[in-house]
This record gives sequence, structure tokens and C-alpha cells, in this order.
Amino acid sequence: MNIQEYFGRISYNKPHKDADLQTLTAIFQHHIQTIPFENLSMHCGETIELDLQATYNKIVRKKRGGWCLEINNLLFWALQELGFDVCILGAHSYDPAEKGYTAEINHILLKVVMEGDSYIVDAGFGGAYQAWQPLLLVSGKDQPQGPGVFRFREDSGTWYFEKVKRKHYIPEQRDTDVPDTPGNIRKIYRFTLEPRHIDDFQELNAYLQVSPDNILRKKSICTLQTSSGLLALVGWTLTEMKYSYKEDTDLLNITTLTDEEVEKTLKDKFNIVLENKLVP
Repeated sequence: MNIQEYFGRISYNKPHKDADLQTLTAIFQHHIQTIPFENLSMHCGETIELDLQATYNKIVRKKRGGWCLEINNLLFWALQELGFDVCILGAHSYDPAEKGYTAEINHILLKVVMEGDSYIVDAGFGGAYQAWQPLLLVSGKDQPQGPGVFRFREDSGTWYFEKVKRKHYIPEQRDTDVPDTPGNIRKIYRFTLEPRHIDDFQELNAYLQVSPDNILRKKSICTLQTSSGLLALVGWTLTEMKYSYKEDTDLLNITTLTDEEVEKTLKDKFNIVLENKLVP
């Protein structure tokens, strides 16, 4: 594993002498705009190994993406190589259908400490709830970014991560699309600051690949952040989102693809060529 090869994968060629916020932000943005959040392996009959070398080969050498366990583990390795003070944390994601957080930890994120300040760095949430910059770990502070306004709330040592929602405008629909849940806030996940090791998630990695109830088994997902918004291929549905199309509103273009178009779209828009047949 080689940091220069990783930089080539994320098209990063700027100086990186200092483990500072500017360098962290630049690497993070290159990472999320070149490495898709995707679970296509499990819809191609491939087993996902939670092993850093396997993850490196898959994402860096085969130019694939991955889910949070893979993407954030690769980023954790890269940041360590560059001298950042970084650790892995575990989170319980919010399930809007159940109106609550999952009982078990099902997501990983990173905490980076610089000059006494802690930042949350999470390249593995995907979709419209993917932050574009490291977030200062402070309770109650609005942190506006391209995708929207993020914030943390802390209560008795548990941290809650949320986003202020914007409206969606879909050109073929007459009325503005209403966001997915009532109210203005979308809960994303909760977590504590207890450091974790990637091996703590081996059981979760195996479980998510066989459990029929989780969203990753039910749907093939591939999302990628762009300079102006988001690309998302879920099953046969391609959504192209442009953030802040107008005030407090994101523009959505939604297309239904054929099987042949799915393969072409993965290659053209996500730079992914699969070795095995995808069953969307």
C-alpha cells in the first residue's frame, strides 16, 4: 500500500507536508468526489472482506468504491500515513421508518484532533447526508456546507448528528417535493467518543451481507459527490441532484434506466467497471 498510489486514485497532487485542516479538507474532498459510496459487491455475488489490504486493492487498484466500513477504513489509513491524530468511532444510524436509532452500531466515522480541536471526518455516509468538509465537534453550532447545514448536539456524552433539510424541486412534478420526514431537521446518527478498532466491526461486516432486512441488502446503491451536488444510482433509478438550485431548494433530475444503461452509467458517471454481473 502506497500513499502516492492512493493520491493518484483520488486525483490529489497538492502539497501535504503539514497535517493541518487545509490539507485534511483537500484530501477529504478529493476522496468523496472520486470514491463512490457503493454496495455493488453484494449484488454481484462478491464477498466484502473487512481487511485493509483487500479494501486498498478494491478501491485504489480496481477503482471501485465501498460502504462506510471500507471507505472510512481506507481514509483512516491514509490520514495516519500523513501524520494526523485520527481514531475510528462507531455510530447508530437513524431509521426514519422506525423513527429511532438502530440498537446496534452500524456505521463508522473518524475523529481527527488538530491543535486541541476535534473534527468529525466521515466519507462513508453517501447520498444527500454526506458532508463535504470536516466538521468541528462542537455542540449546537450550525455548520453550513454545500449539501446543507449540519450540526451536532451533545447530551450526557452521546453526540447526535443532524442536517437541516432543504426542499426538492423535480421538474416533471408540478408541486415541490416534500422532504422525507415532517419537520426541518433530519437526524443522521448518534455516537460516543469511545475509540474503536476496525476489527470490532468484523461481525457487522458479515451480518450486513446476509441480513435480508437492511437497506444495503434490499437495494443496490452507488452514490458519488460532485462539485455541485450528487449522483445516486439506486436499483435502476438514477438521480442527479444539484444543491442550492435556488434558495433552500435542491434540483433533482430522476431517470429510470434499463439493465444495459445501468452498466454504462456506472462506467460513464461513476468510473466503475464491474468484474461480475450486477443484479440491480
